[in-house]
Amino acid sequence: MKIFVTGGAGYIGSICVEQMLDRGHEVAVLDNLTEGHRAAVDPRATFFQADLADREAVVRAIGGFSPHAVMHFAANALVGESMTNPSKYFRNNVANGINLLDAMVQCGVTRFVFSSTCATFGIPGKMPIDESLPQQPINPYGESKLMFERILRWYDEIHGLRFTALRYFNAAGASEKFGEDHRIETHLIPNVLKVALGQKEAVEIYGTDYETPDGTCIRDYIHILDLADAHIRALDREESGFFNLGTGGGTSVREVVDCCRRVTGKDIAVVEKPRRPGDPPRLIAGSDKIRRELGWQPGYQDIEAIVRSAWAWHQRHPGGYGD
Repeated sequence: MKIFVTGGAGYIGSICVEQMLDRGHEVAVLDNLTEGHRAAVDPRATFFQADLADREAVVRAIGGFSPHAVMHFAANALVGESMTNPSKYFRNNVANGINLLDAMVQCGVTRFVFSSTCATFGIPGKMPIDESLPQQPINPYGESKLMFERILRWYDEIHGLRFTALRYFNAAGASEKFGEDHRIETHLIPNVLKVALGQKEAVEIYGTDYETPDGTCIRDYIHILDLADAHIRALDREESGFFNLGTGGGTSVREVVDCCRRVTGKDIAVVEKPRRPGDPPRLIAGSDKIRRELGWQPGYQDIEAIVRSAWAWHQRHPGGYGD
């Protein structure tokens, strides 16, 4: 297949592009490089540097490539920033996403895979989070993703645009070639590994008095290669639908830090801080539906395998992509 990928210079997008190319697909990437890195774009892919806000540029790129499907990763994704600058999130994640959908309709592309988020559920009433739970986001980031999910349903009904939306929490790990390098890093594992690399003095733990076995938050970490596999499987789905995605297990903040100590052999200092407002004790995504309907199975259930892959990449790229 020919696949057009937005945000393909970012962390998740770049590895999905690599994996699709490895499986024989032809791939084009569109990215404005405000968050992504040019060096993260697989050299086998066609690259368009453009912004989704420029609807005509998006139409030219899609029309010129003539893809069978579009895979959409381009989005702003910092929860804290969304609470101080909601306009940025609604403009980029919703309005610019509509530009992409309109370009697809104009160019006759009818297959869409959307990188969504379990943040659309807010603070869920039970674990694991399955697709039946009410979606009640507690920040503009989650709200913007939910708004776009709802827009997709209407584009399906009115324009015949078939979509698959994948919701997940904590992507982690790396492939051999590509890894995690955010300009503003908020994710736990790379921040812990920065301490091991000598780039930070200590890692902060926010909240040590939660009702969990060791008092720290528990999260569902999914290996980036498993995530890529789910997105690629979604390309073959004929009907529109929503899928939650996770391993079904969880790892606490302390357990992640201890795992990083074992893997790196480094003494990683910790600074304990108060809880952050709105952080639930546990967030674990259920994935029974995608296992059943798409045959997806996580290949990396062990947090140590995830950390080892991330550490190997960061050792080879201590400065990230260097741009």
